[in-house]
Amino acid sequence: MAQRLALQRLLSLPARGPLASHGRAFGTSAGRRSTFNVQDGSDFQDRVVNNPKPVVVDFHAQWCGPCKILGPRLEKLVAKLEGKVLMAKVDIDDHTDLAIEYEVSAVPTVLAMKNGDVVDKFVGVKDEDQLEAFLKKLIGA
Repeated sequence: MAQRLALQRLLSLPARGPLASHGRAFGTSAGRRSTFNVQDGSDFQDRVVNNPKPVVVDFHAQWCGPCKILGPRLEKLVAKLEGKVLMAKVDIDDHTDLAIEYEVSAVPTVLAMKNGDVVDKFVGVKDEDQLEAFLKKLIGA
């Protein structure tokens, strides 16, 4: 109970320091803004299907070892492309409906989407060179 009260007090304190005007105690890089977690089907529709930019969709699970290898590797490469492509992360345990709709039968599964259509796909872990080629093909570089 005392810990909960202390946490509530801490969270209610006004932000201070050089980043206080941003409402956060930490900064974000352009790469981090290129990657987002899908919240629900409507969010997926808005931020992935209806997005004018190409989107890489990473279907993963918390319990998946290969996902823990692929996810950060893919995020790093997407960040390097500085907004030319976005990355949506979909946890299949939270969004089973999306996994079924996009015929995800194993994780990690990565879809490349353009104008709401799946244009490429792979299952499993890839090395950085393979991921780079996958992303370049998606953005037409």
